[in-house]
Amino acid sequence: MSRIRVRPELLGLVLLTTTALTLTAPPPLAAAQPLGAQPAPARSATAGATAAFTVEEQRLDRAVPQEILRRSGFDAVAPDFVRSLRGADSYAEAERAVARSGARLWQRAVDRAQGRGPARGDLSRDDDRPLYWARLALTRELRQWQPEFGLSESARTALLGTLERSSRGQDSMDFPARGAAKGVKGVKRIVLTGFDPFTLDRDIRISNPSGATALALDGTVIRTADGPARIEAAVFPVRWGDFADGTVEQALRGPLSRADLFTTVSQGRVGRIDVERFNGAWRGGFGDNENVSETGLVPVTDPASQPQWTTTSLPYRSIVAAGTGRFPVYDNTSVTEIPAGGTAPVVRPDGPTPGSAARAGGGGDYLSNEIAYRATLLRDRLGLDIPGGHVHTPVLQFGAGNTDPATGSVTDPEFVRNRLDIIAQLRTIITVAAEAS
Repeated sequence: MSRIRVRPELLGLVLLTTTALTLTAPPPLAAAQPLGAQPAPARSATAGATAAFTVEEQRLDRAVPQEILRRSGFDAVAPDFVRSLRGADSYAEAERAVARSGARLWQRAVDRAQGRGPARGDLSRDDDRPLYWARLALTRELRQWQPEFGLSESARTALLGTLERSSRGQDSMDFPARGAAKGVKGVKRIVLTGFDPFTLDRDIRISNPSGATALALDGTVIRTADGPARIEAAVFPVRWGDFADGTVEQALRGPLSRADLFTTVSQGRVGRIDVERFNGAWRGGFGDNENVSETGLVPVTDPASQPQWTTTSLPYRSIVAAGTGRFPVYDNTSVTEIPAGGTAPVVRPDGPTPGSAARAGGGGDYLSNEIAYRATLLRDRLGLDIPGGHVHTPVLQFGAGNTDPATGSVTDPEFVRNRLDIIAQLRTIITVAAEAS
């Protein structure tokens, strides 16, 4: 496997020369955002000396992220976090403070999306972007923090991991007890995952409808013909390194073992929803949110038993046949493979052939394909007989006249309507899947 750090000044060229329409190569917008030098890291409120920020954290000082934080009221999150850190006199206290702050951030984003409490700003409640940018504000403060009791880099890394998991809902996917009274149907358990915004150097205003769906549905109960079903949701980073480190398996192993159904969700193609039939064990190299590229086999534990392909067990026929919303829904069976004995990639519209090597699943060769591959491989390795797989949402588009990243506003009525319609349709798709399972 090759690991390449793509220089920011070259990322625009990578984006403009990519042609696939899934997360492998996100669909082009009307105009590409010029890539200037990254802003110099700002001096942190928690530190004396300024440490290096990540590529994601460096974007935080730009005008758009600051406007999103201000217009959602999430600009107060980082100062509150700093006060919590300053009150910690030991590593144990710091760990508790970080876990509490991360969990509060996640719950605040969920509450806002689901209409609980004050909106604290004029951005629509369904917006997923305040959570993303507020989390980066917290990680940046934590990266800079120099407590009097001392903090090794390994200890800081552990705290950052705690903050990531708690602020993404990954450690709070709790289901009600199965023990229903005799003769009474229990509550079905559904796991749903979404993603952070990505391709931010093309358009820093971007939102991800999969993350917005996770916020809108986390902890909610849907009514099905078979009774109630509870959804527990989390979001994942758009970073190759986190996936290689096993973040998907660590977060999903417990919840999947207790679930009746799971759906990984990401943003895919323009104007359509796809239920991805096949997932491939290949990374195609597109740059992630840290401008890092990875090419090669998906790294997993026990690679000797690693399959080239995994398959959805979602009831795709029922989902496609149902009238779930305004976007057409497809059973996507196309893959790209190197046939057994061959050397060149071949597109197969009806799925992989025996003995072939994966080069792209139906969901491409980026992190959407990879989370689908990892979740379904985990299903199989745990021996779970439950429906699960990946759904690609439509690309979330701004309204006419608001497509230029350099001059456009951070939101508009059509942008909000599109996101709300996607969320509603995903909720209906999950309901159909639960009833058909």
